[in-house]
Amino acid sequence: MRHEVLFSGFGGQGVILSAVILGRAAALYGNKYAVQTQVYGPEARGGASMSADVIDDEPILYPKVTSPDIYVIMSQQGFDKYGSDVPDDALMLVDSELVLSRPECTCIEIPATTEAKENLGRVIVANIVMLGALVAATGVVSEDAIERAVLDSVPKGTEDLNLRALHRGFELGRKK
Repeated sequence: MRHEVLFSGFGGQGVILSAVILGRAAALYGNKYAVQTQVYGPEARGGASMSADVIDDEPILYPKVTSPDIYVIMSQQGFDKYGSDVPDDALMLVDSELVLSRPECTCIEIPATTEAKENLGRVIVANIVMLGALVAATGVVSEDAIERAVLDSVPKGTEDLNLRALHRGFELGRKK
């Protein structure tokens, strides 16, 4: 089954890393095909940035995301630029602290930034909380695959913090 997953937030939130990790989980540990793309530039610090994955059980013939079925939106700017006009049958996860608007499609509110700051002590892992919630809510890849990909991708010495963030995301994603 093909999924097109679009991540957006402001530069510095780790939305590009999130898509890289998801693609790695699918391709290396999930026995799927995956292509990851990204858009950044002046957005690199502060503006809306976007990254996306195409994940499929079959070889991917066209690598660009054309009609996402899953959105992960981590800022109001990201919502305004990439999430304000989504199909009714899409699923959107939003960071409930930073995204004030809500779409017409099914929406899951995840307090990723709040969890990262208040319970994990590092706002920098909010993207990993969102990744955990995404996987638990959608099953786009397995929890084992995303865990292995996170461990492959995060800086040495931060593995425990990132695993705690991922597992908290799993909990939040299962509640929805």
